[in-house]
Amino acid sequence: MAAILYDGLLLFALLMLAALIIVLLLRDAVHTNNVFFQLYLLVVAWAYFALCWRGGQSLGMKAWRIHIVGQSSTISWTETAIRFLVSLLSWAALGLGFIWSWFHPQRAAWHDLASRTRLIVVPPAKSTSRKAKSAKAVKAGAEKPD
Repeated sequence: MAAILYDGLLLFALLMLAALIIVLLLRDAVHTNNVFFQLYLLVVAWAYFALCWRGGQSLGMKAWRIHIVGQSSTISWTETAIRFLVSLLSWAALGLGFIWSWFHPQRAAWHDLASRTRLIVVPPAKSTSRKAKSAKAVKAGAEKPD
């Protein structure tokens, strides 16, 4: 859920920028009930997620070490479209598609099931602490002959 929040904030900023571009090009206000404008913003949102998902992670997913995998190594454009549209349905159903994942044996949400994708959490890479690295550097320096 935290990754969704991160991506939501990024998406909000991106949609504001996309709307600004249209307002500047038209040199006039755009009414929010304009169907073409709404479709434009929907395509911008899908493009953000599609490009990120095809790379394996959105920015919010990177923060939480979550990767998306599909049937092949790279998620197809069709899988991204299905995933995006079904996730919109999940939100429209008051989040029921996401709540579904809490009870599903593989923790899959509606959009995971529909697009045949899944999320995996990658454990953090094992790294030594700064203190341990410093100690090794000091020890290595002490062992060097003059």
